[in-house]
Amino acid sequence: MPLIKVQTSVDAPESAAVEGMLKTLSAKLAQHLGKPESYVMTAFEPGVAMTFAGTLDPVCYVEVKSIGSMNSGQTKAMSQDFCQVIQEKLGVPVNRTYIEFADAKGAMWGWNSSTFG
Repeated sequence: MPLIKVQTSVDAPESAAVEGMLKTLSAKLAQHLGKPESYVMTAFEPGVAMTFAGTLDPVCYVEVKSIGSMNSGQTKAMSQDFCQVIQEKLGVPVNRTYIEFADAKGAMWGWNSSTFG
């Protein structure tokens, strides 16, 4: 059930670029967590009213959620990887991207009329 959700102040690029970015993030998240990509969900919200450091310059907020425990080595590697993708695809500088990593309990995540716990 890994999820990566990208919210950004920049406008959406063309749909093919968005689809490519989401597919890249999906594959990378599955690889980093060692989970099947068939369970990975991605989401993209462009044009969100946001500030960072008191300015309206391009900014990005990313949520990464997964059942189980992510360790500091994984989160550091994901942060580097995802920031690079976002900078390349959206033009948001790495120092203007926050990423929140959250471990979820299986019983707190529903799918297919049930839960994972």
